Amino acid sequence: MTAAAAAPRLLSVDALRGLTVAAMVLVNNPGTWRAVYPPLEHAEWHGWTPTDMVFPFFLFIVGVAIPLALGPRLEQGGEGLLGRVLWRSLVIFALGLLLHALPFFNLATLRIPGVLQRIAVCYLLAALLFGFTGGSRAWGVQALVAGGLLVGYWLVMTRVPVPGSGAGILTPEGNLAGYVDRLLLGRHVWQVSRVYDPEGILSTLPALATTLLGVLAGHWLRGGRPAGRVVGGLALGGLATALLGQLWGIWFPVNKALWTSSYALLMSGFASLALAICHWLTEVRGWRGWARPFAVLGVNALALFFLSSLMARLLLLIRVGPEDQRLQGWLFEYLFAPWASPTDASLAYAVAYVLLWWGLMWALHRSGLRLRV
Repeated sequence: MTAAAAAPRLLSVDALRGLTVAAMVLVNNPGTWRAVYPPLEHAEWHGWTPTDMVFPFFLFIVGVAIPLALGPRLEQGGEGLLGRVLWRSLVIFALGLLLHALPFFNLATLRIPGVLQRIAVCYLLAALLFGFTGGSRAWGVQALVAGGLLVGYWLVMTRVPVPGSGAGILTPEGNLAGYVDRLLLGRHVWQVSRVYDPEGILSTLPALATTLLGVLAGHWLRGGRPAGRVVGGLALGGLATALLGQLWGIWFPVNKALWTSSYALLMSGFASLALAICHWLTEVRGWRGWARPFAVLGVNALALFFLSSLMARLLLLIRVGPEDQRLQGWLFEYLFAPWASPTDASLAYAVAYVLLWWGLMWALHRSGLRLRV
């Protein structure tokens, strides 16, 4: 990561990105996993909770930013653009691997997929498609690719048989995506389940479609239309996409771990609606004050996610006190648990952790610096 001066950006996008990364930090860092409000946990398998909205929102915004950031460069000739995209993707992927490797660097069981790794792959492929198809001029091609990925994933997940299970089995042990992960990644999958990886190989295809739907929204934002029309298009498109995803869920259940096609559409629709609301507030109504605190997080979103995850890991590694207690547990036990119920104390810890990082990002913002990944 390198420090760079902040550049003018679209406030609605940065605000939604900031809200999303704040939610990512919140749900990933409770005081104790034994006491968490149900909306702050992932659905056990099929279905969704508010927490299941967070990651697809982030990928959708990654897509939105591609036309906004890369479009002008492509129109000016695109010199150095390919190298920049490749380097940025490599750095993001490497940071994700580093988080998984710490502190023991056990390469035999190192988890290869992950949140940052999926962001890196989806950004890389979406940006390459955007660049090689001619940017905004080829939005139809990009839409067809997104649709093809969603339909293709549905067909292979429901038609291709899994050895020992059969075709169309969508259980954790029997689904095709999990089988592919076990076959190609072996011990390098999510060790909590061991039978599938929520950021695995095959399920990255519909996640890429989520990113490409964000690219389409970015084209709409950048089209030079009046703000009211932009909001209307985002809202109508989001509503139609969410309804289509909900309908598809009858045959292909909404499932975050498998990133089913219905889930990709439903969450992309919700993300488009959220972006419409943010854009209406900032650009139509002119209410920009509420968005600036979130934009502080949004302009440093990937750096914030990495650094907050790194600190969380360190808090679990550092031992304190005569009982050799983990520092994270000690902080929760002595600063939060005494004055609230376990669930409220756990939430209070998570909120305090978000506020701590907001303060650090605000100080960075005031210094005129951005951490660019």
